Amino acid sequence: MRLSIRDLIATLLVAAIGVPYVGFLVNGEMPFIKDPRGMSATALVLGAAAFLCAGRFTTGSGIGILEIVLAVLTTGVGVFAVLLAESSAAYVLLAILIGGIALTWAVQMVHHSGVLGSAPLPAH
Repeated sequence: MRLSIRDLIATLLVAAIGVPYVGFLVNGEMPFIKDPRGMSATALVLGAAAFLCAGRFTTGSGIGILEIVLAVLTTGVGVFAVLLAESSAAYVLLAILIGGIALTWAVQMVHHSGVLGSAPLPAH
């Protein structure tokens, strides 16, 4: 398989998370992102958009299930990061959220590029 235009758009969305995140870490704020809650919300929305944009969801293979599990776990961390943005755990949750988004994106790109085979799961 080859990567599609949808994968390119998902990659651009993930980059749109990474650039402000680095700026937020360096400067403590970015335009329109003034605190950990803003950065967490931005990452959550753009990360969900990237996952949905990349598409090709399947539960018929192990890597497809892994993508979905990573997306659900990352979304849960993102919700906690937004809700607990005023606590001392804000930056840790934000870092876990960004790492989860990057990992989910990487697994999707590996799957969509065909680098790893996605054989169907064995039936019992």
